[in-house]
Amino acid sequence: MGVQRGVQIKSAPMIDVLIPAIEKDLSTLPLVIDNIRRYVQHPIGRIYIVSPASNKIRKLCSRKNCIFVNERTVLPITKNDIHYHSSRWNRSGWLYQQLLKMNGDHIVKAKHFLVMDADTVLIKPHSFTVGNKTVFYCRDWSQPEYFNTYRKLLGKKAPRPRSFVTHYMLFEKSKLSALKKKIEAIHHLPWYKAVISNINKKKQFGFSEYETYANFMYTKSPGSMILKSSMNKSLSINASSLKEQEIRKLALKYRSLSFHKRKIYSKAPKA
Repeated sequence: MGVQRGVQIKSAPMIDVLIPAIEKDLSTLPLVIDNIRRYVQHPIGRIYIVSPASNKIRKLCSRKNCIFVNERTVLPITKNDIHYHSSRWNRSGWLYQQLLKMNGDHIVKAKHFLVMDADTVLIKPHSFTVGNKTVFYCRDWSQPEYFNTYRKLLGKKAPRPRSFVTHYMLFEKSKLSALKKKIEAIHHLPWYKAVISNINKKKQFGFSEYETYANFMYTKSPGSMILKSSMNKSLSINASSLKEQEIRKLALKYRSLSFHKRKIYSKAPKA
């Protein structure tokens, strides 16, 4: 797929981009980066790739003009400090990536930053602001446990207008910081420890950074949010196997494609 700079909206604020990734994501990550530049209708400052130490990902960052961030510099904890697994599944790395995203305000420079999952590719133009309002892309189903954890973290039920788990979201640094300070004030713990300690460890899907941030925003100012259907399509094929013509056809119905082939963070720990 050829790369081209997308049409930018003059009034749109400049944003940075944050993408947590591991080497298993290298089959999709180049396309994720290219299509952010192609379809995001904002001036883009910097694109940060947050990853474990990896020469392959460093080389990709150099080739794609992105900034490599070693994930060990983002939080005071590592994946090994999280024990979130059963005999059948291990979600420790999955949760760690969410916590990395939630500390993105300590990485990026711009006031707003787009968090993008490394297996999701935009295939149509996206704007994340309209005037002073933020656009949130939504779907119609979620995991009930996300909202149980939200209630425990913030002391009130999530408004849940729709589900915000759609693989990418625009964060505002000051609002994200306010969310984390609120969690810390309630629990008298660092926010990431509060998240870890309030998850039901028996449930495989116990927390969502996207649901938590967006529902927090909705409780504060629902009028400042525009909710749009994400129209995301999940595929179980290699991203590189899709031809431009097939993508154009998919773009008639969908805004983004997710290539959910990664399994490394859901395997049970070795005995």
